[in-house]
Parts: sequence; C-alpha cells; structure tokens
Amino acid sequence: MPTVVNIGGSVIAPSSGDERFEEYAEALSSVDGELYVVVGGGGAARDYIGIARRLGANEAVCDEIGIDVTRLNARLLISALNGSAYPEPPSGYEDAKAAMALGRIVVMGGVAPGQSTDAVSAVLAEYVDADRLVFATSVPGIFREDPRVDDSAEFVDEITPSELVELVMKIELKAGSKSPVDPLAAKIIERSRLSARVVGGDEPGNVLEAIRGGAAGGTLIAR
Repeated sequence: MPTVVNIGGSVIAPSSGDERFEEYAEALSSVDGELYVVVGGGGAARDYIGIARRLGANEAVCDEIGIDVTRLNARLLISALNGSAYPEPPSGYEDAKAAMALGRIVVMGGVAPGQSTDAVSAVLAEYVDADRLVFATSVPGIFREDPRVDDSAEFVDEITPSELVELVMKIELKAGSKSPVDPLAAKIIERSRLSARVVGGDEPGNVLEAIRGGAAGGTLIAR
C-alpha cells in the first residue's frame, strides 16, 4: 500500500546547504513499496513571499511563488535520490499517481494557491488510498500549545482527527503560533478517516521508522 510523507521546508532546507537533502535521500531510498514525498518551501519561500508582498504582489501571486519554491526543493531532493525518484515533480494528484507506474519515489511540492503542502499531502494520501501518512516537522509532534511560543506546552501522544481539527484551530488563532499540521490538512484527515503520524524531522531515521510503522515516537492521529 502507498505511503505519503510530508517533509516541512524548515526541516529539509533549514539553510542553503545540501546536507539534509542527502540525509533524507539516503533514508528514503531504502523504503520498499510505493512512496510519495511532498516537500515544503521553508524559510526560502517565506523570504520570497515577503519580498513579493513588499513589491505589491497580491496573495494569489504570493502563493504561486511559494509553490515555485516547494517545487525547487522537490527538484533538489530528486537530484539527491540519484535515479531512485521520478525525474520531475508532478504538478497535480493525477500526475503523481500516474508517475508511480514507473515504480520510483514520487517527489512533489505545492499544487494550487491557497493550499499548503500539509494539505497537499493529506489530499494525495486520500487520492492514492495511502495506508500511512507521515508529517516530518520542526517539532517532535503535536502539542496543546505551540512549543516555540509556550515552553510549558503539553505534548500529545495520540489524538483523534476531530480532536486534531479543534486543537489546530485553537492554536492557529493565537498570534504568533503555528501548529505542525495546518487546519485544512486536519479537516482532510478527518473527512478521509486517514491515520497519520507527526514526528520530528531533524533526524531522518525517525521519519524512516514512522514510514515502516515502527516505534517512531511523535503523535499518532487515529480514530
């Protein structure tokens, strides 16, 4: 059965170096079965979007710029996978599913304005009937508050999709806070009855363990 992995841009591209791409390529290339990877834009996307806003671009244009950066990150990971990946980032869900016919890892970025790569991963998992969805984030799982803002935030070992929707809406409404899974992705997980796991992505080995269904830590999202 297919697996979908979302790698946050701040995880795979925390700087302009290539080390994290190589580390993830080594881990992902050892996975058996159908593997789809969605890569975020991270700091580079935020920087370019900020510049675009200052230059007067509207939000739809800013979204397109962010998508372009995610696709650049996807291309870098494809390069690091050195033949183990489909050679182009698919531009949509149907294209991604068709690309899997070659039996290689499919790596993609954003798809449409207004849709984060979190949401892309959830929709893709729904589209390809994935049995596993993994979010590799800059925090070790889901907390009841944003741990980057509140040092006393409570860690959540397991949560239902409906509880997740309620929690991330509460977190996102607070100024300066951001949940590891955004509200749209949470709603898609809820409607599709997906099981998912949120893990810290700083160590690709943790993500690999989650892909294989092992004791990867993090937070399990399940009914």
